[in-house]
Amino acid sequence: MSSSGFASQNGAGGTYANGPSPNPVALYPSNQGYMTPPQPTYLNSTLAKAPTPPGPNNNRHQPSPVGMSQHSPQQPASPNHRPVLTAASQSSPTPPNSYYQHPQQPPSWHYGGAPPPAANHVSPALGPTAYSSGASTPPVFQNTMQPVGPVPPYSSLSSVAMPAPPAMNVVAPQTHLPYGIPPTAMRGTPPPPATGVPPPPLTYHNDAGSYSSQPGQMNRPMGTAYPSLQPTAYQSRPGMQTSPYIQPTAQLYQQPSVGTAQLSPSLAALSLQSETPEALRVVNLLQERNLLPPGTVTVPTPCLPQDLQKLNCSPEVFRCTLTSIPQTQALLNKAKLPLGLLLHPFKDLSQLPVVTSSNIVRCRSCRTYINPFVSFMDQRKWKCNLCYRVNDVPEEFMYNPVSRSYGTPHKRPEVQNATIEFIAPSEYMLRPPQPAVYLFILDVSHNAVETGYLDVVCQTLLENLDVLPGDARTKIGFITFDSTVHFYNLQEGLSQPQMLIVSDIEDVFIPTPDSLLVNLKEGKELLQDLLKSLPQMFCKTMETQSALGPALQAAFKLLSPTGGRMSVFQTQLPTVGAGALKPREEPSHKASAKDVQHLAPATDFYKKLALDCSGHQVAVDLFLLSAQYCDLSSLGCISRYSAGSVHYYPSYHKHHNPSQTERFQKDLKRYLTRKIGFEAVMRIRCTKGMSIHTFHGNFFVRSTDLLSLPNVNPDAGFAVQMSIDENLLDMQAVSFQAALLYTSSKGERRIRVHTLCLPVVNSLSDIFAGADVQAITCLLASMAVDRSVSASLSDARDALTNAAIDSLTSYRTSVLTIQQPGLLIPTCLRLFPLYILALLKHKAFRTGTSARLDERVFAMCQLKYQPLAYIMLMIHPALYRVDDMTDEGALNIDERTIPQPRALQLSVEKLSRDAAFLMDNGTVMYLWIGRNCSPAFITQVLGVQSYAAIPQNMTQLPELDTAESSRTRAFIDWLRERRPFYPTLHIIRDESQLKADFMQNMIEDRTESALSYYEFLLHLQQQVSK
Repeated sequence: MSSSGFASQNGAGGTYANGPSPNPVALYPSNQGYMTPPQPTYLNSTLAKAPTPPGPNNNRHQPSPVGMSQHSPQQPASPNHRPVLTAASQSSPTPPNSYYQHPQQPPSWHYGGAPPPAANHVSPALGPTAYSSGASTPPVFQNTMQPVGPVPPYSSLSSVAMPAPPAMNVVAPQTHLPYGIPPTAMRGTPPPPATGVPPPPLTYHNDAGSYSSQPGQMNRPMGTAYPSLQPTAYQSRPGMQTSPYIQPTAQLYQQPSVGTAQLSPSLAALSLQSETPEALRVVNLLQERNLLPPGTVTVPTPCLPQDLQKLNCSPEVFRCTLTSIPQTQALLNKAKLPLGLLLHPFKDLSQLPVVTSSNIVRCRSCRTYINPFVSFMDQRKWKCNLCYRVNDVPEEFMYNPVSRSYGTPHKRPEVQNATIEFIAPSEYMLRPPQPAVYLFILDVSHNAVETGYLDVVCQTLLENLDVLPGDARTKIGFITFDSTVHFYNLQEGLSQPQMLIVSDIEDVFIPTPDSLLVNLKEGKELLQDLLKSLPQMFCKTMETQSALGPALQAAFKLLSPTGGRMSVFQTQLPTVGAGALKPREEPSHKASAKDVQHLAPATDFYKKLALDCSGHQVAVDLFLLSAQYCDLSSLGCISRYSAGSVHYYPSYHKHHNPSQTERFQKDLKRYLTRKIGFEAVMRIRCTKGMSIHTFHGNFFVRSTDLLSLPNVNPDAGFAVQMSIDENLLDMQAVSFQAALLYTSSKGERRIRVHTLCLPVVNSLSDIFAGADVQAITCLLASMAVDRSVSASLSDARDALTNAAIDSLTSYRTSVLTIQQPGLLIPTCLRLFPLYILALLKHKAFRTGTSARLDERVFAMCQLKYQPLAYIMLMIHPALYRVDDMTDEGALNIDERTIPQPRALQLSVEKLSRDAAFLMDNGTVMYLWIGRNCSPAFITQVLGVQSYAAIPQNMTQLPELDTAESSRTRAFIDWLRERRPFYPTLHIIRDESQLKADFMQNMIEDRTESALSYYEFLLHLQQQVSK
């Protein structure tokens, strides 16, 4: 799958803040074989760079935390061809009777190129008011591919399987987090209490408190005794010289830390062994079936010196698809693997080093923040690890408040932590930090009242008003709507809230602008009265129309002076006023092999409004609670382009679907109380010679590498595609840095910085050895969503299949030295074909089954927006046998014993009617009880006497005083705690209606419209062997 196949619908790279990317696509004429490259038309394959174009009210944006990278302009080619995005490969076109739907031109991705512009972009020339409709065909560009040279000899650089670094403490260690996989501790041991000269006024904070640098004022100890970053073996090896391009000519200051400039001798020391690493052990997929690890899939460790690796960013926050970066774009093209980053930048961290300083140290050229991978040339000079400029060390940076010592800048927390947060000084603000402002827009039509959601929203808000993130300035307001728009006057002094109705929805206005948003503390009593009375006010309404568009317009006018967050609750298709929609779903239509219609928006109204919101620092979160079609592909744009989030509860009804009600209630509590950042921007920088060309997630692209995020939350993930513009021949390592500038709910301007360092390699063996199969899968999933919308679902499916074929072909032809029969793959990629098949059977991409259109679109939204840890469960659910769990190998967390059953393959052959199995697909859990399951388990866990007595709609496990009950509940609770939103539990029997949903997750089995895993492997072998 190639990066050129997808252009982010949010704006992909280039210099267009509001519009399409000018990035090139490898275009092959339809009459050629799909592996035949065309004659190049343009030689310049780098991207253009220009000043920020006029976005929606860009003058209100906060200053960026980072600088801009330089690119060259790109020329467009002929727009007359439909892009067929391919990668050079040794395989032949697929025969007509093959697996592909379009055997003449099976699409795939050329990983080196940049993508075509999305048809849904806003034209930069139109400024902040004129927008494209999304109906035009995107222009096509040609890209010159570098010729692939001979395969470099196998490098022994990655011949050593690097062990995981020992667990050590950090200044503020990233310990076990409430959600996701526990991160690896980075380094350091706490020192004895230090004494020394009084420091300058510098304060170090932590989420749990602050650290004063004045003697005798430390609230809690903060570890600082950092080990040497350069092992003795690396320092004293004779005859090993680093490249003059990186190695400073001046005499190096003898520091304990080592930057990327000293990697050459370090990596040379790793090259002394020549045995094949475990990651490259050859696996024949047709012979080895049990490839799933018993627990979580191990994240590959970059082949860096151990002292550098333990300084690296946690893979929970920052991951790259390739942990070994190819030296050239030609080498990357030959590997047929995508290069990209996956970020979880605002993730909840139990501890985080927070620094307050009047002078944040950054590179004077590229504006990179000082980080663990810079090089100190002496006490007064440091070299940037991205652009290699030599910078001065400020005087105040010479003092280390942790160790209370002077003259050791390399021991500062900024240089000892790959993830760190700064409290920004005044120069990072164009205006005072905004307050936390929350506006709730509630559907009160007859359909909405019937679902009963209004009771849940009002009750949950009442319970959590005191814990909404914010300070004394926090404001809150409410708007309700049916065929008219209702405002609520909450002015201080009123005895009860006043409802103001605006019936002119064609030109909606704000009746009393100064009293609709009230200070939370000052108006708390009126707010409580309103929340208690709202459900009753509309309980007898017969109004069936929905004026969602006018309600959003009014909300935007109300919030635009300050910025803030809209929370929109909608239960039906908008029918009147601006943004009205018509039903597009065909209920009886099955997703044919050819196409799925209406994945693109029906109108650009919601995108235009979202861009206006983004320009005024307003984000829109959408809660869709409906049993009927709501056109999520159109409504979702309001959240996508304003950096909001989408939550979908199909068939929601308070009484008829209690499990959905429970899930909605718990999700809403998490949503209301989680950490939030306002008026944020995020910039991703990379080492000179590399560039970013496509973003994935919910945001607005303000410039080539800058994302506008009116709100940022800890449950949002992002992905970017990368390309190599210049050969990295003189580099031993490259670095990536993500800087997120935001306003906290307490009104502080903060900058969270994550830095990742990866080695550069020159052989395909090393590239494959460092492949991160989960990161590759998640990036391809985002790319496939874009392809589904811009081209067709069948194109996306074929390109996913070709992603596996191309990488397997490259490995077989260019890496394997001995050809043998079978489908051969390195151990590190052994799960790649399984994950590709799982994507093909995922609700977002499956065909041949009657999937509701809104459910399919929501699944696509999830793949684009969720962090990697949550996406993988949605793609490949986890299956466990739970009727025979023991305490052997169990975890002990907070005095709880958590059993750890082995993960099983997703096939019915693993099921037994004599057992009970738990399936976890991220948002739903199924506890399937076999017909002949042990009566003891049924009694001791479910609290019923027999299999026949299990209720049909059982959604909770009773708390029984038995060991089996404690183990089962502890395991399920532990799984739930590892993610932010609440997965529902369904206990099902053989004859349960939900058994079909349970069986649909058995991705290794054949269905009417999809191959089994073994058949899919045979198909891959057939294509690879051509």
